[in-house]
Amino acid sequence: MVSNWRDLPLLGAPLPIATVDANAVLVDLPAGTRPIARLRYVDADDLLVSWAWDHQRSSPRMSVVPRARVAPVLDELARALPSPLPGETGLQALQRALTHGVLLDAEREQELAALLTPALVPQQLGAELNALAQAGIRPHLRVQLSPSTAQVPWELMSTEGDERAIDLVDVSVLLPATLRNDPARKVSSWSPGAPVAAVLDPVVPGFSATGELGSVLGPVAAGSPLAGMVEGWGSRRRPTDPGSAAEAFRRTDAGRLALAAALRDAGRLLYVGHVTSSTHALDARMHLSDGADAPGTTPAVGAHRPYSAAEIALSGGGLAALHSPNRVALIACDSGTDMRFAEPTGLVAAFVHRGAEYVTATRWTLPTEAGLRRLVPGLGDRAEGMLTEAILAVDAAHDAADPIAALGAWQRAQRRLWTETGDPRYSPIIWGAFATAWAPAPPVRL
Repeated sequence: MVSNWRDLPLLGAPLPIATVDANAVLVDLPAGTRPIARLRYVDADDLLVSWAWDHQRSSPRMSVVPRARVAPVLDELARALPSPLPGETGLQALQRALTHGVLLDAEREQELAALLTPALVPQQLGAELNALAQAGIRPHLRVQLSPSTAQVPWELMSTEGDERAIDLVDVSVLLPATLRNDPARKVSSWSPGAPVAAVLDPVVPGFSATGELGSVLGPVAAGSPLAGMVEGWGSRRRPTDPGSAAEAFRRTDAGRLALAAALRDAGRLLYVGHVTSSTHALDARMHLSDGADAPGTTPAVGAHRPYSAAEIALSGGGLAALHSPNRVALIACDSGTDMRFAEPTGLVAAFVHRGAEYVTATRWTLPTEAGLRRLVPGLGDRAEGMLTEAILAVDAAHDAADPIAALGAWQRAQRRLWTETGDPRYSPIIWGAFATAWAPAPPVRL
């Protein structure tokens, strides 16, 4: 079985290995410069894969993967994830993925990574990544996935032995050029120590704490790691009311107008809560503490009006234009679903359009610790802290100079614990879900 991108003769492009000069990727690379590649997947009858290195823009590469080859592998991935398959409820998806799922079994998860790699990593790209690794260089891959590949965790690709892509490269989400290079887009500034706008497990009107849009964290006690995170922000915390750290969670006043006010001087946003998707990306919805009478255009769900990507990006319905901070973290189920749609204009794109440079979101349904404790065989109380640790890691990464590298370092540490122990507490069911879109300021047009 082909299991990693070091098995070059069998990977991706139909070119014979003798024609691939892997070391050519080192040509024209300025000393001390970190190489960056833009890797794009495009759905057609087959899967088209192209990439170009920033230091070799005049030499783009391309590969074609037959659809018959990649489709069964993507189907296998879909069955491993806790996001609902056609005809499944959310609960059924969680039961399938958590009770006997591939991502909770180290051996079967390694086998899945071994299937994904030859189907999705072109031969020449694998050879170039090997050449960079041998030269002691860690590149940055900016990956624009297609609707059929949107949930692929590139970080989990096999390389050699227990190694994964996250061990050799930093990976980020590449949004369409028409969005990130819009000349009207103004990227918000960033400075260390900037205020933090926090929306932490808000109460959704009309839904009980244990219901469909109920609490994702459960009670947060004073002195807990999550309370400590809030205390660590000190005067940076927005809103600035004098409530205790524990009182920052399960607020009933964390609606869209309060969010807009908190974001006016914020450097970043940390949202922990619920996101639901629909039949098109603009209808991806954050669930805040808004009642049905809140301003906006998204239809109310009972006593609650969700806050959609369309409202964030386009305003309307009595809403003023939202100012997005430089860094946004959306720790919620399927919050990064943009690329699943032909028009990738979901919540990630909406915040980027409004000024964000970095947006961290999730590729699939994010299990709660209560769900992990109840459904994963043998895990029990050891599930405590799994989601909390991810929240703390994302929070710390968004205070770092390079959020992508910082989050990647946490993911590498989790990968090592997972492959060394096989303990489901370190399963990629949580850490593999996170990806960060990077959209720096558009180039200056002369």
